[in-house]
Amino acid sequence: MHVHALAWIVLAGIILTMIAVDIIGHVRTPHEPTLKEATWWSVAYIVIALIFGILVWAVWGPQYGQEYLGGYITEKALSIDNLFVFVIILSSFRVPRKDQQEVLLAGIVIALILRLIFILAGAALIENFSWVFYIFGAWLLWTAINQVREGAGEDEEEDEYRPPSIVRWISKIVPVTDGFVGSRMLYRHGGRTYVTPMLLCVIAVGTADVMFAVDSIPAIYSLTNEAYLVFAANAFSLLGLRQLYFLIDGLLDRIIFLHYGLAAILGFIGFKLINHALHTNELPFINGGQPIVAVPEPNIAFSLGFIVVTILITVAASLAVSRSQRGGEDSAA
Repeated sequence: MHVHALAWIVLAGIILTMIAVDIIGHVRTPHEPTLKEATWWSVAYIVIALIFGILVWAVWGPQYGQEYLGGYITEKALSIDNLFVFVIILSSFRVPRKDQQEVLLAGIVIALILRLIFILAGAALIENFSWVFYIFGAWLLWTAINQVREGAGEDEEEDEYRPPSIVRWISKIVPVTDGFVGSRMLYRHGGRTYVTPMLLCVIAVGTADVMFAVDSIPAIYSLTNEAYLVFAANAFSLLGLRQLYFLIDGLLDRIIFLHYGLAAILGFIGFKLINHALHTNELPFINGGQPIVAVPEPNIAFSLGFIVVTILITVAASLAVSRSQRGGEDSAA
């Protein structure tokens, strides 16, 4: 896939325009989005991402169009897990509801920059060291196991969010205000510049996403090796998170099988990565450095179908069981 510099410029222009629309149309006037507003904007961001996929299909062909679509759906599914952490972060910092849009947007922009660095680094590794797929695959399989354990309640996490090390470090060496000062991130008073909890929360949101990038970026590299498509899928999935947060804020607890669905997706992709590494094996201590092609590699259409079906089954089963449980509680009451 040959990506002209103009294609990167167009993608950057789309992303910057979306961020500008968010800032001018939503964040500049602090308010709590209504369900209707969040729904329409969530749909709009998904439509924009799909239109971009159509452009990829038209310019570079169906193979790359499917690779982008598979990557976008995967990133969108995995990004739902981010929302659990975002809910905890914002509630822990006690961010006023009307200011949460600004925190989320600023944190997502930070996350987008960090992910671009990760993606370019990953592309360089894959281009020069094919054995990195073994590491990516093993990591995703381990992550899948952890998702199952979390779903089973074996890994009970604390309800209170603890900011990452960088946030705790900043709070120790920089004066911090006792509370929020409107939506300001820096506050000048008495000749001193103070950091507000708003800035610390933005840093927490941005750095927390790095943990998810470690899982999601290797996952999408199993679907496409093109850094352009990887970044586009990441960008469109991340930029839609703010609206999605307000849309499903009260519904996350109903998707009770989310961890199992994500585990199935990550497990499948981890297997796919390791299988691909075996097909392109160059490590001398594995089969004498010769490829192992005993198991055929699933094509992009099969991978896309598996991801979509898994998501549909996870959501349908979760909502059905949640509805049944609520019905039983109502009857008992």
